[in-house]
Amino acid sequence: MRRDISLPIQAISYAVLIAGAVVMILPFVWMTSTACKPSAELNKLPVRWLPDNPVCGDNLDLLYDTSPHFNRYLLNSAFVTLGRLLGQLVTCSLAAYGFARFPFPGRNIIFAMCLGLLMIPFQAILIPEYILIRDLGWIDTFYALIVPGSFSAFALFLLRQAFLQIPIEIEEAAIIDGANPLRVLWHVTLPLSTPALAAFAVITVQAAWNDFLYPLVVSNTPDTRVVTIGIALLQGERRTPFNLLMMGSLLATLPMMVIFMLLQRYFIAGISMGGVKR
Repeated sequence: MRRDISLPIQAISYAVLIAGAVVMILPFVWMTSTACKPSAELNKLPVRWLPDNPVCGDNLDLLYDTSPHFNRYLLNSAFVTLGRLLGQLVTCSLAAYGFARFPFPGRNIIFAMCLGLLMIPFQAILIPEYILIRDLGWIDTFYALIVPGSFSAFALFLLRQAFLQIPIEIEEAAIIDGANPLRVLWHVTLPLSTPALAAFAVITVQAAWNDFLYPLVVSNTPDTRVVTIGIALLQGERRTPFNLLMMGSLLATLPMMVIFMLLQRYFIAGISMGGVKR
């Protein structure tokens, strides 16, 4: 039987949660405030959280004057993110379903090797990956930005764990009705894994949208540069316009905040589903 939590414990818990929420929200408040400050207030002391003379519109216009390709960077990021999301959905769902439902020799060993990729830092394979992309002639193309990111060991693990929670009897009933494994996966398993798919989508989109180092290496022109590189290019050698930098960061952050707010309920459920061992 569950015991009721005492009032002091509840108060302490809420206080800790509120303090954590404030710590998490403060950077976003400071980013928004700085994005609306004129240049004269950037280094003003004492520090003010709210600008005395908000110039949000002027800073937005100045951002596009300074970086005329900024909208192109946003579109490139959206295209790369969507490409990686769809690529991982296909490759990881097929691989996860195979590991979850089809016994074959060495299945656990191969799965463990796939998870071992999580322990390898990306910097260790950056140069070999760049050489491979160069030899394929993909430098400064969307192939270089999308194809290597079309598989994720974490997404494989998350989807496999979710598939294991689905009763096998449901899939067997579909097979008896004449469905092949691909149809079972598409029409039965994936629809029943909606929370895990939402968690997968949030994590994949966030990682692809915020990727910086790899696009910096393989992208050389505005045609393929993503928004993270566009924001970094706002920094000068002797002076950095932090108000424009924060305005660009604000524009780049808003899509991620909207996606998380729309999917947060499913995101928590999906992470909980993926953490259950079977």
